[in-house]
Amino acid sequence: MKNEFEYIVLGLGGIGSAAVYWLSRQVGGHVLGLEQFEIGHGRGGSQDHSRIIRLSYHRPYYVELAKHAYTAWSELEAEADEKLILKTGGLDLTHPQAQIPISDYSESMAAAGVPYEWLDAAEIMARWPQFRLTDDISALYQTETGIAAAAKCMAAHLRLARENGAILRDQVGVTAVQPHQDEIEVVAGEVTYHCRQLIVAAGAWTNQILAHFGRHIPLTITQEQVVYYNTPHVADFMPDRFPVWIWMDVPCFYGFPVYGENGPKVSEDAGGEEVTADNRSFTPDRRYQQRLDEFVQRVLPTAYGPPLLSKTCLYTMPPDRDFVLGSLPDQPNVAVAIGAAHAFKFSSLFGKILSELAMVGATEYFIEPYRVDRPILQQAEPARNFMF
Repeated sequence: MKNEFEYIVLGLGGIGSAAVYWLSRQVGGHVLGLEQFEIGHGRGGSQDHSRIIRLSYHRPYYVELAKHAYTAWSELEAEADEKLILKTGGLDLTHPQAQIPISDYSESMAAAGVPYEWLDAAEIMARWPQFRLTDDISALYQTETGIAAAAKCMAAHLRLARENGAILRDQVGVTAVQPHQDEIEVVAGEVTYHCRQLIVAAGAWTNQILAHFGRHIPLTITQEQVVYYNTPHVADFMPDRFPVWIWMDVPCFYGFPVYGENGPKVSEDAGGEEVTADNRSFTPDRRYQQRLDEFVQRVLPTAYGPPLLSKTCLYTMPPDRDFVLGSLPDQPNVAVAIGAAHAFKFSSLFGKILSELAMVGATEYFIEPYRVDRPILQQAEPARNFMF
């Protein structure tokens, strides 16, 4: 069994699978990916059929990064010979008293040269009569918004990484990580490995790894859930007839057309109870379900039906809800990525960025706002704001 590698990636979810793929394109079998559970497990934050991909973001540098994310996915699709991104168009729905400033999104897209439309309630319902909206509702519509096929994306990353020679091992929990001069020693599954560069993409388990380096990031972990509704009008919610949408207020609901299951999918952003990776439950919360039901019955009444499927996942969020992406200042051969529960759309790009940090120590992309040592992450009890 090979134990010496140039690069080791810890965690093979959305970001970790991308990191081993982009590294393997350059170094083949010199990269090892380690997963503590089975590959494709549903215990973290990356599984299920779909995630939103969009250019609509609250800061211009996010919009610019999202442009590069689309390019990274196109490269993966070309190599995998598989369609992974489905563009449906997307609505950011708002009203005058909404707590999420929609102007942050329109101004950021304008600054980045991304076209969009403003639609009033009547225009929205004329295009998509599935909605039932009051006159004070309006929406920002952007054509490039759509679905990133989450499970398929991760499978494509891992399949191509294997074909490039990468070694992937699952059900091997990490029990020790130790720096030794210019190397990192990793003990996982009772086997000791050595590498020159380590990438940590461990989601809710990140601080368990960082503890070996005397570092802790203030993270909030919540248990969220999604519901697929068994609508009797399923044809009206197919991707060619219905967009991805986000209700830009608190609570912030969002949803998808039919994809992966035979009904539309709805959830609430950051609406779940705080948990840990170890004490979380896999049982859906009935109060959470009730909030979704009431919203759907009010705004998308023909989408409603008995739930086809309810499932849980974890959000892992820094206090400012910005990503963590970069190398440890005092351990530059260790790079960390935390997706802040809105990064799947960026995951292939993040894999590319992490590969560049590992191989050459720098990246061409602007990631300064996501530094591991930014001030808010140095505070013991920072103020938390998860809505943006």
